[in-house]
Amino acid sequence: MTEPPEAPDAATDAPGRAAAAPVPPAGGPRTGALRSVTVRATVVGVIVSVLLILAIVFGSRFLENFDSALLPYAVATVFLAFGVAYRYTVWVSAPGARRLFDQGWRSFFSMTNFRQAPTALPKMIATYLGLQKFLGARSHARWAAHQLIFWGCILAALITFPLTWGWFTFTSGTGSGPGYEMRIWGFKVIGFGALNIVGWLMFHGLDIAAVLVIPGACYFLWRRMKDRGAITGQRFAYDLVPLIALIVISVTGLLLTFSSIFLHGGGYEFLAILHMVSVVFTLIYIPFGKFFHIVQRPAAVGMQLFKYTARQDQQIFGCRRCEEPIDTGPYVENLRGTMRDLSLDFDEWAEYCPRCKRVLRGSAYLSHVKKGFK
Repeated sequence: MTEPPEAPDAATDAPGRAAAAPVPPAGGPRTGALRSVTVRATVVGVIVSVLLILAIVFGSRFLENFDSALLPYAVATVFLAFGVAYRYTVWVSAPGARRLFDQGWRSFFSMTNFRQAPTALPKMIATYLGLQKFLGARSHARWAAHQLIFWGCILAALITFPLTWGWFTFTSGTGSGPGYEMRIWGFKVIGFGALNIVGWLMFHGLDIAAVLVIPGACYFLWRRMKDRGAITGQRFAYDLVPLIALIVISVTGLLLTFSSIFLHGGGYEFLAILHMVSVVFTLIYIPFGKFFHIVQRPAAVGMQLFKYTARQDQQIFGCRRCEEPIDTGPYVENLRGTMRDLSLDFDEWAEYCPRCKRVLRGSAYLSHVKKGFK
């Protein structure tokens, strides 16, 4: 969204702009609303955490298949569930996010949209969430690095979480292999040999994930050290810590494999503790740092579908001044509604393209501000 014009006086405001609303006193309605959101988010977080704990207990057959050595990871995932549920609830409580959320789900479950474009949603999930083509428009290198991190983290999560919760188990009738069985919730899914390609992939899936993540994270870390634009706005805890954490997790994970194969377990205990600490820290950090956009991103698919179906209906909104297309009519109206929800009394400016906004600001300055210096 283009920033609203900065008005030196009332003359430069959008037409019909109302007077600024008075600041509510301390402890007033705004404070009460914030307290209500906090309480609701806490309740949701506790419920989600309890549900995850129950899923761990029942999924591991009342902890029969739960590995006590993985307890720190499991506890971290419970904190992760609480943090994600808490922050997501706070996020969707904001007017802008709530409209995004509501419109997204309304478009997602709309039979009209499904009849008009039955393949639109699968394509958007594949291109917007999976392939993330919107990043390719910015830079092919950034897109490739982001894909490496994305698919590496997805692979690691699909392996780590079920193992941590005791949902996946690998058993051998002889105790030491080479024949193994993979079980999900106690039910046999597949049998494989540890010495063939399937067995190698099974036992080295996390190494493959680490090999994917390291070059992607290193690229973004290098870019944040060299790119002037990135350096200007970056924050250490928000922008650099996530990348460093990914690299530490991946490198220590690979070193565990290296220690097992080439060092006969030398330094394995130290590396295991270092790896565990880095993973636990990252899991707890996810809801409160840059990684939270991973949770937010799926909600944007519904909004993309909302805009796509409006384009299919030719509901394009033109600038009020130059008549150049801005976006779809429903999207512009949704933006105006969000601005009204936020008590931004210049929502009419959403109906102008960025160029015309600059022209109108300049004209207002010449007409109402600069004449005061004559």
